[in-house]
Amino acid sequence: MTKAELISKIAEDAGITKAAAGTALNSFIEGVTKTLKSGDKLTLVGFGTFSVSKRAARKGRNPFTGEEIKIKAKKVARFKASKEFSGKL
Repeated sequence: MTKAELISKIAEDAGITKAAAGTALNSFIEGVTKTLKSGDKLTLVGFGTFSVSKRAARKGRNPFTGEEIKIKAKKVARFKASKEFSGKL
């Protein structure tokens, strides 16, 4: 499903315009992003938890040359589905 398809689904289910659904979805994405940037986690009961995890620096290999390369440490977004949500899949 693409973002446009999700916006259409939200608009149809909520009985609102696609523009309003797009604004709502963008607001949700922005809220999640700001929360994770500040180092907090976001829990949606019955759906799951968004959090930030630190990935340590490590060594890797260039698949073309086989040369060893250094991969920098970075923060990554994580999502853990709730038990209720996982049960619906």
